[in-house]
Amino acid sequence: MTNPIGDVEKAEVILITGSNTTENHPVLSTYAKRAVKRNNAKIIVVDPRQIPITKLAHKWLRQNLGTDVAWINGLMHVIIKENLYDKDYVANRTEGFEDLKAAVEKFTPQYTEEITGIPAKDIEETARIFAKAKSASICYAMGITQHICGTDNVKSLANLSMLTGNLGIQGGGVNPLRGQNNVQGACDMGGLPNVFPAYQPVTNPDVKARLEKEWGVSGMSGNLGLPVTVMLPMAHDGVFKSLYIIGENPLVSDPDLNHAEKCLEHLEFLVVQDIFMTETAAKADVVLPSACFAEKDGTFSNTERKVQRVRKAVDAPGDCKQDWEITCEIASRMGYEMKYDNPEQIFDEIARVTPSYGGLSYKRIDKDGLHWPCPAPDHPGTPILHKGQFTRGKGLFHGIDFIPPAEQPDEEYPLYLTTGRVIYHYHTGTMTMKSEGLNAAAPECFVEVSPEDAASYGIKDGDKVHIASRRGEITAVARVIDMTGPGTVFLPFHYAEAAANKLTNAALDPVAKIPEFKVCAVKIAKAA
Repeated sequence: MTNPIGDVEKAEVILITGSNTTENHPVLSTYAKRAVKRNNAKIIVVDPRQIPITKLAHKWLRQNLGTDVAWINGLMHVIIKENLYDKDYVANRTEGFEDLKAAVEKFTPQYTEEITGIPAKDIEETARIFAKAKSASICYAMGITQHICGTDNVKSLANLSMLTGNLGIQGGGVNPLRGQNNVQGACDMGGLPNVFPAYQPVTNPDVKARLEKEWGVSGMSGNLGLPVTVMLPMAHDGVFKSLYIIGENPLVSDPDLNHAEKCLEHLEFLVVQDIFMTETAAKADVVLPSACFAEKDGTFSNTERKVQRVRKAVDAPGDCKQDWEITCEIASRMGYEMKYDNPEQIFDEIARVTPSYGGLSYKRIDKDGLHWPCPAPDHPGTPILHKGQFTRGKGLFHGIDFIPPAEQPDEEYPLYLTTGRVIYHYHTGTMTMKSEGLNAAAPECFVEVSPEDAASYGIKDGDKVHIASRRGEITAVARVIDMTGPGTVFLPFHYAEAAANKLTNAALDPVAKIPEFKVCAVKIAKAA
């Protein structure tokens, strides 16, 4: 997030898109609710489902799946045409405006309606509401990123925020709501194939030399690594021989699961490190039991870039070890002595090798966390990014055109499928499905079908329904509800016994290599 969570409550307008905020981020959603009820803020929701937050929305726009670039460009077309953009901000803090203007020129409200299904009048009204606000916050989640154009979607939202002068101000910003509690921290630490800690490129020889000196090694690779979505196909082809999976359950969470399972079967050696015996761990040659969040000390860096202490509450069962202990033992047995007495020593090293964490220490974050970048011990942290200037100097507009999803409905597969979460379960259910109460609240997979589609297919609420795509088939219980519009069905992806990802498309965003979980073509039929 470019802004702290508390800033959501200070916004005049909150644009929520690709995020079922009240179910997936219930704590953060309270800030949006208070903004409306206490400060008369206006919420704009752009989502293909009538999610709960739409009840508080001043405007709800239901777009066709995979058309986010088009409706964002449509808003910017109106804002530029009606001279509602922040001219001083654009002139002084950005570059590339003419490229953006040219790119959005054709996205008239009428043209945008043809692509997105959003009425032209709603495009115009929404653009005016957003542009005229003194502060407008954009909140998004995986409904924006999990597309073949996910990178373009995010760049488009950044374009909209810069165009209206909402980056670097209180109550503004472009704010991704992370899907898991320490996703931000994992990325900060270099948990990506192309960067070292603090997003320092692995191809930078100066960074590599500095880290080699810190770690007492030489010859560290400067080559780009591989994203997991590339690793698995390489395993299928016999190029990738072994895989070490930590805290991930790809046999439920990966797209085109039937193919993903075949890929894992081609591995010569599979190691899984997790807190429970997952579907993936059951296939492993070696399982390393690790401690859960309540059984270890350390830090989490949350969605607002706030680095916070985590403290051990109970002992881990059996032979479970903290993740860092497992890593150190394996490294030492492989010939590199990696020894720490406690997590604080590791954090001190993190501060030395991670410039954005350079001013952090356990002492400084003992009572409350700090937002990175915090480069020096006397630095107060940075709750709001991009005040005054961007990292690159001026913000760069990107002229982006709309491209349709990789897979479209046809005569054989006439419906769209989109996937997501429910409030009761988390990711693949590794933790939440150990709770009787949560299982009682959400016991089985369901498929949301609109009343119109249900009537067409002779389906009633509670019926068993077969859902099939070009990649697989599952059976789920019908939930006939107008939450999803005609022509689209929705499945939660938590349930291994009816895994939505047996259906999803593994087509990738060319930059981020993220799969298009949110759009594919399916057919449905009432089970016999």
